[in-house]
Amino acid sequence: MATVQYVITAVGPDHRGLADPIIHYVTGAGANIAEIQMYDRDEASQFAMLLRIEFDTAAEETLNPAMAEIGRLKGLSIRVWSTPQPPRRPRLAVCTTYRPEPALALLRAIRDKQIDADVVVMMGNRPHCRSVAEQFQVPWELIGDPRGVADDQRMIRLCDQHEVDYLILARYMRILPPESCWKYAGGRILNLHHGLLPSFPGMRPYHAAFASHMLTYGATCHFIVPELDAGNQIIYQSTFTVPPGLKLDEIIRRGEQDNEPHCLVEGVRRVISGEVQLHFHRVVAKIAQQQR
Repeated sequence: MATVQYVITAVGPDHRGLADPIIHYVTGAGANIAEIQMYDRDEASQFAMLLRIEFDTAAEETLNPAMAEIGRLKGLSIRVWSTPQPPRRPRLAVCTTYRPEPALALLRAIRDKQIDADVVVMMGNRPHCRSVAEQFQVPWELIGDPRGVADDQRMIRLCDQHEVDYLILARYMRILPPESCWKYAGGRILNLHHGLLPSFPGMRPYHAAFASHMLTYGATCHFIVPELDAGNQIIYQSTFTVPPGLKLDEIIRRGEQDNEPHCLVEGVRRVISGEVQLHFHRVVAKIAQQQR
């Protein structure tokens, strides 16, 4: 019998007895716990938990109201999510800053039926990619102030409002706070990094690779997890090779216009098609996960 898997995330002010009612309810309702993570940020007095559970049949009608009531009683922000199953198409939110190419490539791939999903909202901490959203008639939201500082809480509110399944950071040049990462934890946030990880992290990976006299450059599509550098979350990497002596500007142009868009599209496709998923901060093949 095929099981139905749910991800429950809970975030809120830290105090005693927060995890117990959630765990007791799901186990009492007959769920099998496949994964559990808890986090306590003492300096911020914040509690966070991720629970991946499995039922023999769909349980939304009882699970959602039960979690809502526990959240109300305990002061927790609780979300219940399950991987969309046909005929429901996954709902994506796309976040951008300056570069339009990755978001444009993703929207084209969806239009051309390479990816079976819908972009239901685009957001940016800068207004530069608004025209891309308008071109594809996707609602646009500016979530940054004049300096580009993002309203992280508004980002999550918009994702909730649009019932987003996956949050896609398409060259979004801001670091999400841990609270936002926990609220959409469990493999729901994908990021495009414009360098090969783990070798070239940071904001200027092309420059770092060029300074190291590299002839191969690349991009990385990976899951975002609440703790930076927590493990292997790489979904897909794509590379390109340049001849010796090629100017840095031309290397960056090739990467931004060709390689990065391809990397994002293939990474998102792998997740949406169910080929991979995140399990205990590691990317695993879905088939391998089902055979555990």
